[in-house]
This record gives sequence, structure tokens and C-alpha cells, in this order.
Amino acid sequence: MKKITVAIVLLISAISFAQGNADLKAHYEAYYKQMKAQGDVQGVINAMTHLEVLAPNQSRRDTLAYLYITEGQFVQAINTIGFEKNATDSDLNVEVKAIALKNLNETKRALEHYNVLFRRNANPVLAYEIADLMIQNKDLAGAKAKIEYGITNAKDDMKRAFYESQRPYETPLKAAFIYLKALVTFQENQDANIDPALKLVNDALAIDPNFNMAKMTREALEAKKAAPKN
Repeated sequence: MKKITVAIVLLISAISFAQGNADLKAHYEAYYKQMKAQGDVQGVINAMTHLEVLAPNQSRRDTLAYLYITEGQFVQAINTIGFEKNATDSDLNVEVKAIALKNLNETKRALEHYNVLFRRNANPVLAYEIADLMIQNKDLAGAKAKIEYGITNAKDDMKRAFYESQRPYETPLKAAFIYLKALVTFQENQDANIDPALKLVNDALAIDPNFNMAKMTREALEAKKAAPKN
């Protein structure tokens, strides 16, 4: 009789727990919809976090990590989905890892994920990110290959955002690739390649005279060229 009583108590407890979980899930689903309707991103993140605890789901986890990067919370994004490269990762998962790691200055790890994205869907926008990261990692040969791909395939309506000035701006992607080519050319031989690098910077400025980063680089190259030789 005692065993039967214990079994009944455990069954009732299990049913109550399941009902409690279901009620909580319904509550946070309603909360999620309300926060989404209000455009409250942090509220959406909070709701999705509670739902993830109640009912873990990889697709939701990927979306949650993406919301973190839209808010500039890159550590939280990586803590949500990890940084490892997995063949089964969704495109969104890989993109989040690439962006978050790049912004955390984990350039080698970021490059791994950008390369996965490029293999899945090659395009000039990804090629630019890869070339930029390769330059930072001193892989000039690899960067040159992606730059040439980008110059060849960039469309006139493709843009690249830059943030070095007080007011962010966009420049044509082709101009941005030519600018990267100038950086690679200069780094290959900083004494002999000043003039070829300057020409490339001017080619980029011919496409977009307001390309601020190219203007700054041209000034630096001209100053180096004018400096007295030791």
C-alpha cells in the first residue's frame, strides 16, 4: 500500500511539473509576441532565453545568438552557440560565429567560419570580409586571390560600410576591393611599392572621391614617399 501511495504522489508531482512547464512556456511565448510587437529587442532576447531553458531548440538558439550580435553583444552570442566549427551548423549559426569572433578580434577563428560561408555561397561581400581578415593575418597571397575575385564579381550597386570617421558611410564595393589591393601591394614591399600602391588608392578614389579611408591612406603614402631616406 505504501509503494502504491508513493507512486501516486510521484505521478501527481510529475503531472503538476508538466502543467507548470506548459503554463510557463505559454506565458513566455505570449511575452515574446508582445515584445516583438513593441520592437523591444532586449525583451525578445529575455523571452527567448526563458523559452530555451524550458524547451531547448537549436534553431531558436541560433536566432537568439543573432539577436545578440545585432545589439553588439558579441560575447553573449558566442556563449549562446559556441565558437566551434561543425559541419551541421546552419548558415545563420556560421554567420553569427564569424561576425562575433571578428568583432572580438579572434580573426583566425572568424576566418574559418567566413570560409565555410564562402564555400556554401560564394559572393563578393564574403570575399571582402575574408580578404580583410587574411591581410590582418599576413596571408597576402590568399588575400590577393579573394580581392581579384571581388573586383571581377562586384556589382555597381554593391556597397561596403566604413566606420573610421565620426559618421559611418558607404563606398562602392569595387572601390573597397581596389583599396585592399593597394594595402596588399604596399605590404609586399613597403619601399619599392609606394607608387603602385598610390596608383591603386587613386583608382579607388576615382570611383568614389569621398572614400575617406582611401584619402587617409593616400596622405600616409604620400608622406612616406616624401620622407627623406636614411
